[in-house]
Amino acid sequence: MSSSMSFTAVSTATRATNIAYKVRNMTTVCRPTIEIKLNAGSRSTGLHGSYITSYSTMDKIEGTVSITAQIDTRFEDIEIAFIGVEKTFVDHISSAAAVTGRTDASHQFLKLVQPIEESSLPQPRIIEAGRTYNLPFTFVAPSQLLPKSCNHKIVSNQVQHAHLQLPPSFGDPEISGFGGTLLDDMAPQMAKIAYAVYVKVTQVREIDGAEVLLADRAKKIRVKPVFEEQPPLNIPSDDPEFRLREEKTIRKGLLKSKLGKLVMEAVQPKPFHLPAFTTDSHFEPVTTTARVSLRFDPTDERAQPPQLGSLSSKLKVSTFFATSPRRDFPKRAQILIDMSAGHHSETVQLSSRCVASVRWVKHGPGASAEALARRDSGFSEDAGNNGFPSPSKDFKGSTFYTAEIIVPMTLPRNKNVVPTFHSCLVSRQYSINLHLSSLVTGALGSGMKLKVPVQVSAEGSTSGRERRESLAQVQQAQQEAHEVFQSRSVAPPPEHYMGTSVGVLAPPPEYEVFATQGSRSVSVIG
Repeated sequence: MSSSMSFTAVSTATRATNIAYKVRNMTTVCRPTIEIKLNAGSRSTGLHGSYITSYSTMDKIEGTVSITAQIDTRFEDIEIAFIGVEKTFVDHISSAAAVTGRTDASHQFLKLVQPIEESSLPQPRIIEAGRTYNLPFTFVAPSQLLPKSCNHKIVSNQVQHAHLQLPPSFGDPEISGFGGTLLDDMAPQMAKIAYAVYVKVTQVREIDGAEVLLADRAKKIRVKPVFEEQPPLNIPSDDPEFRLREEKTIRKGLLKSKLGKLVMEAVQPKPFHLPAFTTDSHFEPVTTTARVSLRFDPTDERAQPPQLGSLSSKLKVSTFFATSPRRDFPKRAQILIDMSAGHHSETVQLSSRCVASVRWVKHGPGASAEALARRDSGFSEDAGNNGFPSPSKDFKGSTFYTAEIIVPMTLPRNKNVVPTFHSCLVSRQYSINLHLSSLVTGALGSGMKLKVPVQVSAEGSTSGRERRESLAQVQQAQQEAHEVFQSRSVAPPPEHYMGTSVGVLAPPPEYEVFATQGSRSVSVIG
């Protein structure tokens, strides 16, 4: 009896499983098949053999959506959209169980919908079995986002302007790269920015009128927007993030007498400017140059500048992410007290060179004051550092020495360095770590270190640049036309202008010399 009951139970379970398989197979058969094809462009092969297409600001994203079905399928609407989404998560690790866990956030900052003409859709709206429907689409990568994409509270218009810039593709290893090579963009798993052409076919359920998703498909694309060079940062001397100046006492050796004070300064270099994406065969090195100024204030006239050893440079890559919108530009000090934010950093070696042959220049008393009088702000390399570093705390107004080191730096080819950007949830920043050592053991201790901010800007494609210039001309023409129709004042002039007119209008300044020479006959031949 028990054996029979057991057999019956197994048979019932088997039939239920078979029914579930049949229902699932029928559902799969009823689902239309969607294929998205992009027109040929700058492409590279992805991890699974698929092509990844790169686009820049104002580039056209063109292609065709093909929809087929195995059986006649009724539908209500077909939507083709170009979307951009950023996703983040933050893990909370604490001894208290109440605050341990993960917080996720998703922000769709871009959605462009392709209009579809009614004549392109079947009437009635039934996808016929075995027939392929081709729907073309064209999108243009915008130069900036709409204001509604950043409608949260911010501290300044500068922050909102940064949030409304189109961010680059970020954190997806399947499309990260430059040209035809997939490269690591040094993004943490906690932050991701993705773009895709998304297609969905929907149906309205007759029972309750609810919209039901019949089929959908997404095709990832790589977006590398234009990022212009921004003004240099105004960094105070006590800034916790960066260090543009350092002073260190120089000794003859470990535990020996003082020789003087060494000052090391640097200014923010010009940005690394990424060229337009192209194939690896035409890839050009991306470089910039840092300028390091040195000053040695000796304790007495006999003390000589220290023998320098090497100067190394490293690129520090900092990624900030959060699950709540950012009101200001991110800072590391805020991460420690903000449970909804996180930070990830990596360091990449750029260069290392021997600087033992650096030439020191000796200056007599009074030279420092003269140099400081002509010294520029030091915040921009364009302005230059024509003067010397300001004196150290131990300077007594006597002889001192100066030197300058030019540090060329090149971005590594095995990394995908994305431009500096700030979105509502994700930010990427860069800085240069400069480390100076001495040939004499213990003379500089562990050496001198500076942390200088640096930007990474990006250039767009040729076609996109032409469209941006055309758009700028149209906007300028619209502004000029708007100014023509602005109301003008027809009221009498102010009192201080009254009674100042003369009977004869004075000639323009460039003709005054001719007016004083009297009347003259001029013959024109031609």
